[in-house]
Formats: sequence, structure tokens, C-alpha cells
Amino acid sequence: MQTLQATTLTGDKIQGVPVISQLDLKDLEPGKKHRFFFQGVQMGTGQHWYVPVVVAKGIRGGQRISLTAGVHGDELSPVNAVQRVMAALDPAKMSGTVIAVYDLSRPAKEYTQRKWPIAQSGGSLVDLNRVWPGDEKGDNAPIRHAGILWNRLFKNNIDIALDYHTAATGGDFTMFIFADFRKPETRQIAELFPIEQIKNDPGESGTLEMAFVDAGIPVITIEIGGPRSFDARKIAMTVEGSMNVLKHYKVIEGSIGRTSKEAGTFFGNAFETIRSTTGGYLELLVDLRDKVLPGQKVAIQRNSFGDVVAEYTASVSGEVATIARDALNEPGSRVMQLLYNSTDLKGNAGNGYEPGDDY
Repeated sequence: MQTLQATTLTGDKIQGVPVISQLDLKDLEPGKKHRFFFQGVQMGTGQHWYVPVVVAKGIRGGQRISLTAGVHGDELSPVNAVQRVMAALDPAKMSGTVIAVYDLSRPAKEYTQRKWPIAQSGGSLVDLNRVWPGDEKGDNAPIRHAGILWNRLFKNNIDIALDYHTAATGGDFTMFIFADFRKPETRQIAELFPIEQIKNDPGESGTLEMAFVDAGIPVITIEIGGPRSFDARKIAMTVEGSMNVLKHYKVIEGSIGRTSKEAGTFFGNAFETIRSTTGGYLELLVDLRDKVLPGQKVAIQRNSFGDVVAEYTASVSGEVATIARDALNEPGSRVMQLLYNSTDLKGNAGNGYEPGDDY
């Protein structure tokens, strides 16, 4: 292997792009964009999964900001948004460094599916966004992959983190941010986006967001609508907010664009999660961003004969944040989530995630 200080080149190239197994931003030439494939965990055959990485290193020193897209395989708008941000950067005019990491869950991305498929014990699916910061000696490939990325790519290279996601397949999200308001800098970053909704949320153990939090790195999670396609309107909002963050930290020059203030962002600290009580065909009576009131009917379900078998109502005042797009719902499936403000910080006001939630 060829080694440049801590940045390790394996000597391999994929489609002409050099492969690295470790990154140290200090080793890279300033004023340039650098492309790599990062060598991740091995497959069962002994080959590796490779993660695309682009580094825009400014001519001057400054903050190191990471943009991550593709922790889940069905999240496509994040990839497009980050590509657009990186294309707009000129390292010869920058201070600091922006590092873009795409398609972290490579096998899931190949199938445009949410979770990482593993072959152990006849096969199963693992949510890569529940295993961070991982363990290079963990008991399955995704855990090891997360550990390799965390220890050799993210750790010691990042000052600020933006983690981009979408709703899971079968669902939809507003233009939404999870941010922990207990940290003033985190709230400030979130409010730089011309976003539709922001949830004050401490995060969930095992997410990439929480790995950054535990490392003392300010981070927000940005949800760019629904999965499996490009949402041009929400991608544009994401790019505008991301560029605002880079301007705020003096990575690039220019005036701050629209923020949450101009966008009329709705803020909340809790979700009311409505789940189906029976199987049936779901008919939504509200859509994303609609305002709801206690007692308002928001969805009904019918059986195969067309009979109404369930009705669902809101019990809070808030806005619709997530909804099911799949018309057929099994019992226990999430119908929607309503973002609202709660004074009960011991309840679900402190946590945006529930068992089975896919963020």
C-alpha cells in the first residue's frame, strides 16, 4: 500500500478513481476537488463495498463540514442535493473543507431499498442508521462497515455535519429538519434552512446523527420529502439552506439567502403517531403540511368490500409531517405523524423516533 501520512491509498482504482482505506484531510492539496472511492466492509466473497467521496478543500483553512447522503438505499433526493452543492463550490475561493459522502449503504442503494441485506442465518435486513458509530469487529457486515467509515473517514475530519435523508419507501415527508435545540449552535444551523417544519429533537441512539452528537460535533438531520425519486422543489430548498450554512461558517462568500424566518417554518417538539388498528385500504383526508385540530378525522380504512372498518382522528393541534403513501396498510403500520408542541417533555415530545420508524 502507498501511504501519505494518515491518508492511505490502496493502490487500486475503480473507473480511474483512486481507492482509499483511510482519510486525513490534512494530506490533501488545497484549492482542489478530490475524488475517491472509500474501501468499506468486505462482502462474503472477500471483495469490498466502495463508497464515493468528494472533498472540496479550500485554499485557506477553516471549518470542515460533512454532507452525507445515502445512509438508506431508497434515499435519492439527498444524493442530488449534495451533488448540486458540491458542483457549486470552487475550492480556489473557499476557506475550510467540504466533504461529501454518498451511498453509505451501498448494497441497499444497488436495490434502491431501505435496509442493508445480509446473508447470515438465511438472510435479513439491517438499518444502517441504527448501528452507528459501528464496530470494526462487530457481529455483522453493516456494523463493521459503519465502524470503518466512522473511524477512518469521519473521525477527526469533521467539525460540522449535515445528514440528509427522506421518508422510507411507502411514505412521504415534508421538507423537515430534526435538530437538538438544547445546543444553540445546532438550532442556529437548522434555522438557516428555508424549511417547512423543524422538530426540536434529541435524536436516537444508533443514528449517524447521534454518533456526531456523542463526538461533540454539531449536526442536523434533513428530511427531503419522499423516497426513490427526485423532488425538485425540496432539493432546491435543501441546496439553498446548505449554501447558507457554508456562508455562515465563512467557507464560501456571499449573502445568506432565505432562512426559516422567510419560509414561515412550523416548529414543534413532539409527534403524535397514528397507526392503523386493522388491515385495509387507507384513504387520507389530509395531506402534508395540513393543519389539524383535536377530534379532526384524518383518515379512514375500508375492507375489500368497501366497508369502513376504521376511522382515525387527531388528538392534538399541529401540522401533518409524515404520511403513508401506500394505500394498503397492515395493522400497526404508521398512517401519519402530526408535528405539534407539547409541554410534556417526559412523553414523546423528546424523541422523534419510535420502534419501527424509518428515518
